[in-house]
Amino acid sequence: MSLSAPQSAAISGAPFKVGIAAARYNEQFVGALLDQAVAVLRKMGVKEKNLTVVRVPGSNELPAAIQLLAKRRRPDVLMALGVLIRGDTIHYELIAEAVTHALQRVALDSRRPVINAVVVAENEAQAAQRSQGKIDRGAEFARAALAMAALRKALSK
Repeated sequence: MSLSAPQSAAISGAPFKVGIAAARYNEQFVGALLDQAVAVLRKMGVKEKNLTVVRVPGSNELPAAIQLLAKRRRPDVLMALGVLIRGDTIHYELIAEAVTHALQRVALDSRRPVINAVVVAENEAQAAQRSQGKIDRGAEFARAALAMAALRKALSK
């Protein structure tokens, strides 16, 4: 992950509906990402009634939840929040790759942007740095979501 996030244009979130699926696994890290993302979305004008948040057991369940949100709530943009941390096996790599591919498929099939906000970390310290520390990935994910919602709106005219 790069440490230099792109500069975001000032976008009003007022016209947009946002759907978020967040994993419960690694709760302290995912919870921090979720809090940061929601705070930025609200600050940028997303109305409470236009923000849907659902929780799922782990990152592997994120694509199914995102697909359900896309079909049922029809948001302008979706975000999948999770944190995967390397363990003693390659399980986290398998999940990261499967989730990445599935989220992209949901985005293309639903014609709605999906922000892959799954942090893949080598260890807990790295996960903490990206979710609770100086690297504010939750805010970056929220700004990316609004940028993509605005792009979708602009190109659908």
